[in-house]
Amino acid sequence: MEKRPLAGKVALVAGGTRGGGRGIAVELGAAGATVYVTGRSSGAGRSDLDRPETIEETAGKGIPVRIDHSRPNEVRALVDRIATEQDGRLDILVNSVWGGDPLTDWEHPLWEQDLETGLRLLRQAVETHVITSRFALPLMVVRKTGLVVEVTDGNTARYRGSFFYDLAKSAVIRLAVAQASELKPHGVVAVAITPGFLRSEAMLEHFGVTEANWRDGVSKDPNFAHSETPAYLGRAVAALAADPNVMAKTGRALATWGLYQEYGFTDIDGTQPDFAAHWARSLEDEYGPLGEPL
Repeated sequence: MEKRPLAGKVALVAGGTRGGGRGIAVELGAAGATVYVTGRSSGAGRSDLDRPETIEETAGKGIPVRIDHSRPNEVRALVDRIATEQDGRLDILVNSVWGGDPLTDWEHPLWEQDLETGLRLLRQAVETHVITSRFALPLMVVRKTGLVVEVTDGNTARYRGSFFYDLAKSAVIRLAVAQASELKPHGVVAVAITPGFLRSEAMLEHFGVTEANWRDGVSKDPNFAHSETPAYLGRAVAALAADPNVMAKTGRALATWGLYQEYGFTDIDGTQPDFAAHWARSLEDEYGPLGEPL
């Protein structure tokens, strides 16, 4: 019999068009949740990223809603819709809005970067999370239950290679910490989570491979052999959402490489990638330790 531990649960995955957000939305749905999948790219038109993935492709049996999470009125309307259609219920909120790849300058220090581009990255990657939580959290608080997941990159204080990128990803962890503190008295959990080396659509494209032949990309970068699919991240979030003791983790910055050891989930090929272990074995001497989780 198929296990559906999240049957009856309602989830909102903000930024579910592609990458980690898509993986989370699909796996929450596979675990039985009713999933609202949002983003700016749909069959009706692409976002300014101009990529082919759409919320409809992600949603499957879920509910795709095209909105821009930087616009409070659109987010408010979305949450009102969820409240109406689901009798006020929202069990899982995933803040996975990003869209910052074309805005990230990996070549220059802060004083040589374009300021407006950097500030736009912060608005896209941080303010959208704040806006979404602002309108979605009341549905959880009133029922005194729920899980908020902030998707980031890395779970330590290690510098991430570019000023605005680092600031955005670190700030998202702090969003989880702050929300956890305010939500705990109301029975609602908030955590941050990071994948390891994510084999997203964009990364597959970068290596000139598909998921079917992704190992051909290892010749370009041996670290790619230790990458993981978005489904691995999705299964981590689904496991958290199904854990009756998840409150013990509130306020923490978690990672797929720690959670698979606790919950036992695998990637789609049955493996259990552990990028932190790979880093310690092969990259620490050159780049230093990842550091302790925040």
